[in-house]
Amino acid sequence: MFVRRNVTSLAPALAAVILLTAGCGGQEEAESGSGSRTSLSTPHGYVEGAAEAAEQQSRLVLGDIASGDTRVLDLITGKVHDTARMPGVAALTTDGRFGYFHGADGAQVLDSGAWTVDHGDHVHYYRAEIKEVGEFPGGTGTRVRSGAGVTVVTSADGRASAYPRAQLEQGALGTPTRLPGVYAGAVVPYAEHLITLTGDDGGPARLAVLDRSGERVATPEEECEDPRGDAVTRRGIVLGCADGALLVHEDDGTFTAEKIPYGEDVPRQERAAEFRHRPGSSTLTAPAGRDAVWVLDVTKGTWTRVETGPVVAANTAGEGAPLLVLESDGAMHGYDISAGKETTVTDPLLRDLPETGRGPGSVTPVIEVDRSRAYLNDPEGKRVYEIDYNDDLRVARTFDLDVRPSLMVETGR
Repeated sequence: MFVRRNVTSLAPALAAVILLTAGCGGQEEAESGSGSRTSLSTPHGYVEGAAEAAEQQSRLVLGDIASGDTRVLDLITGKVHDTARMPGVAALTTDGRFGYFHGADGAQVLDSGAWTVDHGDHVHYYRAEIKEVGEFPGGTGTRVRSGAGVTVVTSADGRASAYPRAQLEQGALGTPTRLPGVYAGAVVPYAEHLITLTGDDGGPARLAVLDRSGERVATPEEECEDPRGDAVTRRGIVLGCADGALLVHEDDGTFTAEKIPYGEDVPRQERAAEFRHRPGSSTLTAPAGRDAVWVLDVTKGTWTRVETGPVVAANTAGEGAPLLVLESDGAMHGYDISAGKETTVTDPLLRDLPETGRGPGSVTPVIEVDRSRAYLNDPEGKRVYEIDYNDDLRVARTFDLDVRPSLMVETGR
């Protein structure tokens, strides 16, 4: 087994980090008006208890719903870390650092010890110890969404609580702030505010912008009928609606919203209901019924429907990258999004795949994508495939495991 590197040489990456560190360090001194001994002795981006790296520190958090066993697979070293058993786990989500194992009574929080901090013009990559944090209360249907300052837990009944992010990062849940009201969708942190939908009269949900205590500070004049699904992109928050998507954007403290319509009537079973994308990308994917995939280009404000075979899972790295679709034949298929044509296909990788059962709580395989590789979990085969989507879907590595990885998310991105 070889060790994955996301850069062709470590030296250029280290040099880049040094240059960026010097650049933003100088900026910080200029803003503070001093070049004190303290500011010079503490490295820019320093995080207590963590080591800064020159490249992305990708890890896979894995869960076996049958046994409750969990693992963390370090994609840099190839090492598999044993983590706590979590009986009753039914779903797994992430915010890029923490894995949230959802069960009937709550969501158990696991710090994967890998994350990225994006400063806009440069990024910092960190790695630290893997550790258990605690359990958020909330039963089936609970959604967890995170931002720089808070992590918000929204239960299936629309109640929500905001947990201080700083304490979560230090290994404790902290004391939550219970947000007033009942919400029609997940409460999503964005631009130091909270974005959500309200309304319980059976009509379209109404967009609301809240501060971190839950007080409404803006109400853009947009509605969302039958809301399902949300995603955070560089262009703003995307909310799935019956007639397409609602894009919420902040610019200099002002929040605006605009619709990205399908442009045609779409049956409910063929609407985008669960978005998947590469973090940092503005290209989203979602199944469009049984035999097609929606691709939403947030930058262009357009939907593209790509006809495929029976869809089990889909994802894409974004602009210029292929649409990746795991189909019921067990093979990974690559499609040119603009042409809507299949360009390559692998040999069957998985066996006995279901053609239905996608959605929240689904235990069907998923495709995780980062800047250079895609990852596909094989629960029955007890393995994970690493696929080079820039090289005709070549299987670059296969990780054999001692558990069935029926649940998988990637962190460190």
